[in-house]
Amino acid sequence: MEIPFPPLEAVRFYLSEHPMVVNFRWSPALTWGSTWFFIFAAIAAYLAAAIAIHILLLLVAGRHPVPLGPLPALHGLAVAIVSAVIFAGTLVSAVAEIRDTRWFWRRTGTATPVHWLLCFPLGTRPSGRVFFWSYAFYLSRFLHLLRTFSAILRRRVLPLFQIFNQSTLLLMSFLWLEFSQSSQVLAILSSTLLYVVIYGYRFWTELGLPPASFQLVGNCHVAVLGCHMACHVGLLFLHLFGGGCNGMGAWIINSFLNGAILMLILKFYAEKARSSSSEYLKSDGDWKKDDQ
Repeated sequence: MEIPFPPLEAVRFYLSEHPMVVNFRWSPALTWGSTWFFIFAAIAAYLAAAIAIHILLLLVAGRHPVPLGPLPALHGLAVAIVSAVIFAGTLVSAVAEIRDTRWFWRRTGTATPVHWLLCFPLGTRPSGRVFFWSYAFYLSRFLHLLRTFSAILRRRVLPLFQIFNQSTLLLMSFLWLEFSQSSQVLAILSSTLLYVVIYGYRFWTELGLPPASFQLVGNCHVAVLGCHMACHVGLLFLHLFGGGCNGMGAWIINSFLNGAILMLILKFYAEKARSSSSEYLKSDGDWKKDDQ
């Protein structure tokens, strides 16, 4: 018996051919969270809530951690699943978009699919398949914010780097849509793949299973940020020598923010490496003293 709508075709339809996906349009009048007032108000509310909870906990319960039970594990699982769906949707939609618009590339100077992934033609509007999944990625950033409050409740410290990182990534995902920034498809694919690995790993460790023997989370972050910087270099080359790319104003801001995050991560690991080295030398000195 022949199946009229095979499962894989059904998945492909809902990821890239559903009318909600194909007809998506980023517009302040039609799309929730698409105004400048909203994004700045959301970031301000996030900062205020994090500081208020931190101060309140210090006043009420001192520095004793608040037990959260299975909530961190469920959050990690939810982010991993959402990120996997966005990764699949972006990948399938990018393939479909390349298939449907390739005939038009000769007019815009786009030579190859890689060229299109790195450099949207000038005049690209935030509508259609890939921008639907870019919007889904933007909305998923709000789910990521919950991890900050979990850190405050469990560790009783204000994670300043995490707050800066989350606020920056939320603003960056807004700029991708607002200015139809080039290279965002590759950024979404690499970021969501990163989140599948990291939050899947966090779900694993929250269940009490053994952690990795190396810095999995930090190494993955550095690798993806390095890929993003490489994409920025390719985008800049295509913009200067390939006829121009869309959304370069937003690209300048995002490049600066990505660079700031990368420098903070490298500084953190450099300090951690120095601390580990000093502890090793101290223990080695104590061992030699005892041996004498």
